[in-house]
Amino acid sequence: MTKGPELLFLLFICADVTGTVNMSTGSGLVSVDFEVFGHVQGVCFRMYTEKEAGLLGVVGWVKNTHSGTVVGHLQGPSDAVEEMKVWLSKVGSPGSRISRTSFSNSNNINKLEMSGFHTRY
Repeated sequence: MTKGPELLFLLFICADVTGTVNMSTGSGLVSVDFEVFGHVQGVCFRMYTEKEAGLLGVVGWVKNTHSGTVVGHLQGPSDAVEEMKVWLSKVGSPGSRISRTSFSNSNNINKLEMSGFHTRY
């Protein structure tokens, strides 16, 4: 197992131009769908979700629904996806008030099935 400076060097080599680590293949990758309930529309929730996903190196998408929730899909290293799940459940955008977040269709995956994190309309 690589430790110390060697691991940092490998992470640096794998970093793409946005500063996130590209882990498109390998073990420990997961995918999950989410839906966020509460006051989450009209408060830049999708924009902040994109930003947080980029910081964590998570890929996927986010979208407003007609029922007033925000839905999306996450893929990435399990620890990063877990951090994103906490953010979606407890933090959100500054103006949001999250009442609850549900997660479904959680799966282990062998490789990322998409790149980047985007807002869908």
